[in-house]
Amino acid sequence: MTKQAKTPQMKTAIDPTREQDYPQWYQQVIKASDMAENSPVRGCMVIKPWGYALWENISRILDGMFKETGVRNAYFPLFIPLSFMEKEAEHVEGFAKECAVVTHHKLEAGPNGGLVPAGPLAEPLVVRPTSETIIGESFSRWITSYRDLPVLINQWANVVRWEMRTRTFLRTSEFLWQEGHTAHAAREEAEDRTRMMLDVYARFVEECLAMPVIKGEKSPSERFPGAVDTLCIEAMMQDRKALQAGTSHFLGQNFAKGSNIRFQSATENEEYAWTTSWGVSTRMIGGVIMTHGDDDGVIMPPRVAPAHVVLLPITRKPEDQEKVTAFTEALARDLRTVVYHGSPITVEVDKRDIGGARGWEWIKKGIPLRVEIGPRDIEQNAVFVARRDLSPKEKTSLKREDFISGITGILDEIQANLFSRALAYRETHTRPIDTREDFYAFFTPENADKPEIHGGFAMSHWCGSADCEKTVKNDLSVTIRCIPIDAAREDGACVYCGRPSTRRVVFAKSY
Repeated sequence: MTKQAKTPQMKTAIDPTREQDYPQWYQQVIKASDMAENSPVRGCMVIKPWGYALWENISRILDGMFKETGVRNAYFPLFIPLSFMEKEAEHVEGFAKECAVVTHHKLEAGPNGGLVPAGPLAEPLVVRPTSETIIGESFSRWITSYRDLPVLINQWANVVRWEMRTRTFLRTSEFLWQEGHTAHAAREEAEDRTRMMLDVYARFVEECLAMPVIKGEKSPSERFPGAVDTLCIEAMMQDRKALQAGTSHFLGQNFAKGSNIRFQSATENEEYAWTTSWGVSTRMIGGVIMTHGDDDGVIMPPRVAPAHVVLLPITRKPEDQEKVTAFTEALARDLRTVVYHGSPITVEVDKRDIGGARGWEWIKKGIPLRVEIGPRDIEQNAVFVARRDLSPKEKTSLKREDFISGITGILDEIQANLFSRALAYRETHTRPIDTREDFYAFFTPENADKPEIHGGFAMSHWCGSADCEKTVKNDLSVTIRCIPIDAAREDGACVYCGRPSTRRVVFAKSY
């Protein structure tokens, strides 16, 4: 049976709400869920256990998906010689303003006390913003013949990009990610790998993070520095901005020439390899928060949740404590034997005596299921279950055996519900727009005090002109997020200049 349980007298657990102040809501959700905090280093974050457990699950699942395609893990240095970066001019130009550079190798006492840098390096070292150049150096030594190809490598690492405006998980000076790098004998093989890895990302984000995405190609101005082509997945957040959730780059032979990655072909000709790179980062965590979170906190998709269920024993009388504790611990053991998508159910048991605040802490953390266990429930061999994707007031009494046998089905229902809600939201705020007047109105904030709330995704024609793209960006802070891969040919007129166009692209504001 379903009951409306009593809850504390509060409107929401998060202040302010999404509607009141979306950027501040986002920061408060992170704080309330105890996922991360700012560090003493400007623009850097401390990822706390609840947030890091989410990243571990993301990493574990993705790592398995990569290995299914033949990729193997390796690790490369954090420091990159400046001369390596200079080998690929377009690449270094694209990252120059974000690079942190090490120029000295030690500290010594200063003339007025304190410490000062000493021991200048013969060559400055760039702190890894991405690893194409230094991995290219290794590839140039590993690869001599077509028999050595393909090389399929991934590394899990941290990178540093000296961001001016930072936001936890979304854009920080240091963040965690994976970066894949591959080398191939043929252009077609490298292009196939670029598309393959984008498909891996899209499948993971939709099936595990419950975030619907649009797969597409970046416009030339939005490509990764030095790439021939960049493919991406774009998701809509609840403020209707786009989040680039993953990218896969076809690098052609640009980096191979810069790093001298050559091989002897089957016809005994010396050729340059064709390379790719692809990556996702802790930005995905920000995507989960902004896609699924509500005014009570984050909502964790069960496939990647740090824990699936929390058991909350309720003992108001001392004489009830022993039997409630025994029942709870036995239930936890039984639940941990249940396998959910290849891994055991993860169970938290919270015995703290802090009243209603205990349940609200787990609501704010976004754990998929909360289970209350009291003496009357035990008498009926039942538990009281609440789903995080539903109202906190909605709780259902289930027989113990039914809950254990049905928990995977409940978790899958939550996962599917989160995806369908996010998809419906995106569809509601995506529309074809064909005139400049309607386009500019669509991206004009509904309320001058809330500049982040605007129309959403505009599916509009674009003539291919960089000037039109730049003007729209300058006027509205709107960019072409992607040219959808599955977009059908459709003759039309550019939404800005009116020149002929053959297909629609996705315009949006973004993170």
